[in-house]
Amino acid sequence: MLFLGKEEIEKLTDPQEMMDQIEEAYRIFGADEYYMPPRPVIEHENKTLIYMPCYTKSIIGTKMLTIFPENAKLGLPSIDGLVILNDQVTGAPLAVLDGQAVTAWRTGAVGGVGMRHLSRKDAHTVGIVGAGMQGFYQAVYACAARDIKTVYIWNRTKKDLTDYIERLKKTIDNPAVEVVQCNTVEELVKASDIICTTTAATTPVLPDDKELLEGKCIIAIGSYTPEMREIPDAVWDLVDNVYIELPYACEESGDLSVPLAEGRLTMDKVVLMDKFLASDADEDEIAKKTTYFKSVGMGLFDVCVAQKLLEKAKER
Repeated sequence: MLFLGKEEIEKLTDPQEMMDQIEEAYRIFGADEYYMPPRPVIEHENKTLIYMPCYTKSIIGTKMLTIFPENAKLGLPSIDGLVILNDQVTGAPLAVLDGQAVTAWRTGAVGGVGMRHLSRKDAHTVGIVGAGMQGFYQAVYACAARDIKTVYIWNRTKKDLTDYIERLKKTIDNPAVEVVQCNTVEELVKASDIICTTTAATTPVLPDDKELLEGKCIIAIGSYTPEMREIPDAVWDLVDNVYIELPYACEESGDLSVPLAEGRLTMDKVVLMDKFLASDADEDEIAKKTTYFKSVGMGLFDVCVAQKLLEKAKER
């Protein structure tokens, strides 16, 4: 059995390959070549445990994830866990991977795929709302998905982002990319072609201003419970559709369940990403308008990314 820690995973990861792997996961999802039961989410005292098993035709994977938002006060990441891979025929364990690293790189790749297909090809700026781990990797993948010149960052707390920005520059590894900290979220939205929200907010973090949001590509990564919201009502007056991964997201995320309950969003505007990618939709025309992709994640992503990492580790 192989163990892959954070450093090994970072060495094995190529953003373009990971985005390709997420698109393969969407193909598997659309072809119904998997078994993924509803994931149990256990919450207690603002601490969340998530158990995410998934079978494919070639492997079995399970992610055990912890989400502890209060870790930020301790200077620790809020997301941690493990990914376990098992042989599809015998059930024998094949590998244990650092769940924090797999989650970071695969969630970044999910956002990256959204940017690949829903943002303008000439998008050169991205705004990251939330300077945590998820925001970090959304920025990395934005630079892989598009020719980004400037990354704008705004954080709800006023913590010093000097070290964060330096680490981000090092990981992006492109001297042509500038990273700028914004004083207000309005400043970030105005300057950004693509906007990624990566917070645990319970009220919208983007301004409720149609003029500011018009024409933007919005990638929403936070809001993983019905109580959480990042997206303002103005978005529903601007978008033709909302793109999601699986129907369960409409119950799990407050950024979908609340507007659906209020009638601001209707199910005929909800588009599954696998169907969109398999269609002949004119992405260039779609990207000219305001676009909105809402991710809550699914175990199939973790299995496909972890399997690719295992294959690459064996090759080396």
